[in-house]
Amino acid sequence: MPTDPRRLAVLLAVHRAGGVLAAADLLHVTPSAVSQQITRLEAEEGVAVLDRNPRGATLTAVGRILAEAAERIESELVEARKSLAELGGELSGRVTVAAFQTAIRAVIAPAFAVVAEHHPGIELLVEEHEQGDSLRRLREGDADVVLLERDEDADTHVPRGQRDVVLLEEPWRLVLPGSVATPTQLSDLAGVTWLAAEPHTAAARAMGRVTAALGSVTSRHLYYDFDVALALVAAGQGVALLPALALQGELPDGVTVATVPGLGSRRLVARHRATRREPGPAVVAVIDELLGVASGLDLV
Repeated sequence: MPTDPRRLAVLLAVHRAGGVLAAADLLHVTPSAVSQQITRLEAEEGVAVLDRNPRGATLTAVGRILAEAAERIESELVEARKSLAELGGELSGRVTVAAFQTAIRAVIAPAFAVVAEHHPGIELLVEEHEQGDSLRRLREGDADVVLLERDEDADTHVPRGQRDVVLLEEPWRLVLPGSVATPTQLSDLAGVTWLAAEPHTAAARAMGRVTAALGSVTSRHLYYDFDVALALVAAGQGVALLPALALQGELPDGVTVATVPGLGSRRLVARHRATRREPGPAVVAVIDELLGVASGLDLV
């Protein structure tokens, strides 16, 4: 009896998700339905494809061979869909972009209308995640493009099989409460209290770089969201270093924005998978439209 390719797709989901229960969530079916498809696959092939134990289930050597075959089938189908779209003269498909607040607000949101106008066959989806979660979704194939932030002196290493496209480079700005005089140089900020950014973010790296010239600095509170930083500055709690994109629109009362030499810049980067088959035409088209939106931003 020939193997049903649909059962191979279920096995592939078990392999990617790491177990039957997780695969059921991934496929939006019951665990029983997944188990039934695996049992039928084993009956068709006459071999065990899963090692079942109290901790869960893992693929056998045969199961891994079949999962690899399922991946090849999936890749061929993706290529066929791309060819059909190109033959029809219209790009189509779903492109999922994972990003963070300022990138979504300033770049992705305006891109919806542009993508709809230029590529009506493309469905653009956006997901808001922290950077670590976005990168995980890219690795696992759940996101097609990830927007990342990077301080100017950050490590630019890109993992094998991925590629970065710089969308824009924006200046860092000082955001000060009314109690702090507007500085003309960094040394004017000696002795002021700073708001601390979440570790491992571009803002935290930039603050460390900028304040290193001041020697010992005092910081308090901890923010991740730039709107939270603005609210704390407005409440007189300290000085913050924020990117220009975070300062678009109306600012809270009592907040002053300033720039001095030495603040540097933040890069907004689009990362995608780069293999023989990726990025597909739809992903390339979306990145091009994001570049167009970013290039038109006024970051003065």
